[in-house]
Amino acid sequence: MFCHTNCAVQKVAATLDRKAVADLDRWVKEGKYPNRSRALQSAVNLLSEREKKTRLVRELAKLDPNEEKRLAEEGLGDIWPEY
Repeated sequence: MFCHTNCAVQKVAATLDRKAVADLDRWVKEGKYPNRSRALQSAVNLLSEREKKTRLVRELAKLDPNEEKRLAEEGLGDIWPEY
């Protein structure tokens, strides 16, 4: 099966609480999405994009600022001013 943009699609089963299903149905009724499947696909896409954007922030949080400063100053002879 293929979608309109020639990307392969796969059917999956999902279990959602009643509020989530009500939201899906409301969005479809309001015309925001043509069907539940497209609404769920949009939600997954949004979460995927958010994860990509926050990955750098998560990785930077793992760095030790003092160690990074020491490495940056190594061999320069100048000391960075305190902030």
